[in-house]
Amino acid sequence: MTPEPLPYLGRPGKVIAVHINYPSRAAQRGRTPEQPSYFLKPSTSVAASGATIVRPRGCELLAFEGEIALVIGRRLRGVSVEDGWSGVAGVTAANDFGVYDLRYADKGSNLRSKGGDGFTPLGPRVIAAETIDPTQLRIRTWVNGELVQSDTTADLLFGFGRLVADLSQLITLERGDVILTGTPAGASVVVPGDVVEVEVDAPTMPGAPSTGCLITPVVEGKFEFGAFGAGPKIDDLQRAEAWGSVEANGPVTAPPFVLTEELKVRINSVGTATLSSQLRKRGLNNVSIDGLHSTRPTVRLVGRARTLRFIPNREDLFTAHGGGYNAQKRAFDGLGVDDVLVIEARGETGTGTVGDILALRAQVQGAAGIVTDGGVRDLAAVTALDMPTYHHGGHPAVLGRRHVPWDTDLTIACGGASVQPGDIIVGDADGLLVIPPHLIDELVTDGIEQEREETFIAEMVGAGEGVDGLYPMNAAWRARYRAWLLQQ
Repeated sequence: MTPEPLPYLGRPGKVIAVHINYPSRAAQRGRTPEQPSYFLKPSTSVAASGATIVRPRGCELLAFEGEIALVIGRRLRGVSVEDGWSGVAGVTAANDFGVYDLRYADKGSNLRSKGGDGFTPLGPRVIAAETIDPTQLRIRTWVNGELVQSDTTADLLFGFGRLVADLSQLITLERGDVILTGTPAGASVVVPGDVVEVEVDAPTMPGAPSTGCLITPVVEGKFEFGAFGAGPKIDDLQRAEAWGSVEANGPVTAPPFVLTEELKVRINSVGTATLSSQLRKRGLNNVSIDGLHSTRPTVRLVGRARTLRFIPNREDLFTAHGGGYNAQKRAFDGLGVDDVLVIEARGETGTGTVGDILALRAQVQGAAGIVTDGGVRDLAAVTALDMPTYHHGGHPAVLGRRHVPWDTDLTIACGGASVQPGDIIVGDADGLLVIPPHLIDELVTDGIEQEREETFIAEMVGAGEGVDGLYPMNAAWRARYRAWLLQQ
């Protein structure tokens, strides 16, 4: 039996969440409420620290909101603002997760978008209310170790005692009920493979009490929504609110990254070695997928990563996950134009990870290529395709000899590199690179300039000049380079 997430209090009878309560969030949303407003979350949405949250398959906008949770200590009805805090047993860390893809279906209730199983992690510890001043708490949130939210309760729009009093005017609050008190600015979107941590502490109080870090890894759902209910749907408004991008008069969203034909031409004008050196200048040294061979070494590979992960074979797991329309088949069927399927096979060369039928399916779908750090079956037939496949060697064995197809579209490891869905994959005879999409434009621009400089340097060396002061160029050579540019 799964233990209760808060065994010392039991599963909350009610979880009540406040919409907006931090001035920083109000400024971000472009609206400041005169009075608090609320919504309910099911008690089944509560989860413990360390439990995973599942982004439903087909959804894009799973957003986190680090919050302070009040744990009610006794039955309350009709208490005053002054007595509200006395009814709180303690505070703990919370994360008010939601999928903005389903907000349209809720009509304000937030039931589907925020009520999913595991969408309200709490813990890991409760700070006793009598040991702290509720106006001196701090809330912080990290995503993959990077601090993304940090605020205090010093200037809340609605103090904790007021929230308790307001709710108790109409609703009986029971011992163990939880009130989520709002999130500060910085809430945004996470994807499978991310890890979100939330901590509540009182750094100015004696002993600096802390809840400890509430840890929630994000994973991808394995089941599609049925046709009998509202499915995921998003627009610019939901995308902007999920990412937290707003102006004073409403949300603004940056356009999603698109690998245009023009950008592909520019990428292809720059050598992979040049792109690698530009990545190194930006501190990114571990971005090459190593040790693989291409079926089409003269064909340049440029595309956006989609990912597939295999785990080591275990017979019972393969029975459950290896047959039917498994993750491998879904991954290939889901490929589109310019996609590169990157497969984590743990460097295992003792079996195939893809064969001729699935490789053909990828090509027909318009995929740019396949990258696997495992083996390839039907290697001659796969090599005959126009689309390049990077691999660790041929092998005649079927998948189940060493692998179970497990999950898709999450952060994986391939050939010693971390790869996230949406990363730009560039490959040629020099090797394979993984490029964060937000860097690609400046990377190519600087790479074009680097190759222009190297053309000049090569021309000078070919004319008999020595490399001292020329490579790299000192001030004198750079002046000659600028003059050379004007003649081109």
